[in-house]
Amino acid sequence: MINPELIKKSPEILFENVKKRKMNLNVSSLIDVDKRRRELKIIIESKRAELNKITEEIERLSRSGENTSELKEKARQIREEIKSKEEEAEKTEQDWLDKILNYPNIVHSSVPEDGLKVVKVKGEPHLPPHRKPHWEIGEKLGILDFKTGAKLSGSGFTVLKGMGAKLERALINFMIDTHTKRGYKEFFAPYLIKYETMVGTGQLPKFADDMYQVEKDNLWLIPTSEVTLVNIFRDSIIPESELTINCVTYSACFRREAGSWGRETRGIIRQHQFNKVELVKISKPEDSYQELEKLVEDACYILDLLEIPHRVVLLPADDLGFAASKTYDIEVWMPGLEKYLEISSCSNCEDFQSRRSKIRMRRKSGKIEYVHTLNGSGVAVGRCLAAILENYLQKDGRIKIPEVLQDYMQTSYIE
Repeated sequence: MINPELIKKSPEILFENVKKRKMNLNVSSLIDVDKRRRELKIIIESKRAELNKITEEIERLSRSGENTSELKEKARQIREEIKSKEEEAEKTEQDWLDKILNYPNIVHSSVPEDGLKVVKVKGEPHLPPHRKPHWEIGEKLGILDFKTGAKLSGSGFTVLKGMGAKLERALINFMIDTHTKRGYKEFFAPYLIKYETMVGTGQLPKFADDMYQVEKDNLWLIPTSEVTLVNIFRDSIIPESELTINCVTYSACFRREAGSWGRETRGIIRQHQFNKVELVKISKPEDSYQELEKLVEDACYILDLLEIPHRVVLLPADDLGFAASKTYDIEVWMPGLEKYLEISSCSNCEDFQSRRSKIRMRRKSGKIEYVHTLNGSGVAVGRCLAAILENYLQKDGRIKIPEVLQDYMQTSYIE
């Protein structure tokens, strides 16, 4: 969540932030409930101090045998007032929490307000005459089975078969091996998580409709392993000397995509279940934007090795994720679709998630402060598979395996 001090000291930042993001959000209600929350704390503290004085006076008068009935009645009234104000304070605190947990992160000053900005292009986008979309390629080769996926689970699910399944597995192993060699520590975490874990990274309460829930156990399926990697450090204080922490994991991801279904429904571009290799950094605040550039470089390195044309774009404010202050999207060229397609989003969330998750660092001086968290796909496996099918399609219908994957696949072609 945002720094609560902003609400009192710099409310204009909150209004400007919502304007940049082009969101319809009632900022005034957050400011009002924050003001009332602070007022109630002062009132309750004042009443308790008054009650303590009266209690002391009652004890003094009782020792001297004087009448204390009037003071006792006054003390009773103050206790009733305190109880009433505490009940109001509890409701106000919950209202405040609901509102601040639904307020987005503050946009970084370097983020454009309109239109994405292309910052890097690697490789030449090409349109060979034999190009086809990946779903046609996959079905013809017998490696993508959409009908069976729908039979098993409904729309938005796919069965990978034979060399298709092997290519998916090869990509996961290749990505994990590459990132761990570059200094990332590998994790493997649960797919089912608690409500508070999802709150910690900002998926809940705002995006509940996009998530899958196991209601009986009050557990949620992860939409991305960013959630688990960040929350591994929840409620912890990390020595400054241990930062930056670089984490990598593979996981399946689950998203209902409420409100967005109907876009890109062909093929494996938008699935309810998909595989992803995720990168997370826990950083000192002063290092986080340098670490963001490294994160983008590390994700792009996968595509460099696979020799897939791609570009990096800086997202505008109105396209930022809820928890992000700044985001670069990495997009691969898809000749069959004749467009670039996002394969990774690399974001600096600054202290937005660490405040929600209570992840802090201890400076060498002893000072405690919130860390910055960063995340990015390294990369989305299914989309990478689709990009290989479209970019490595040969005139004879075979798929040439990228050189770096040939040892994993134990072959040079899918045919």
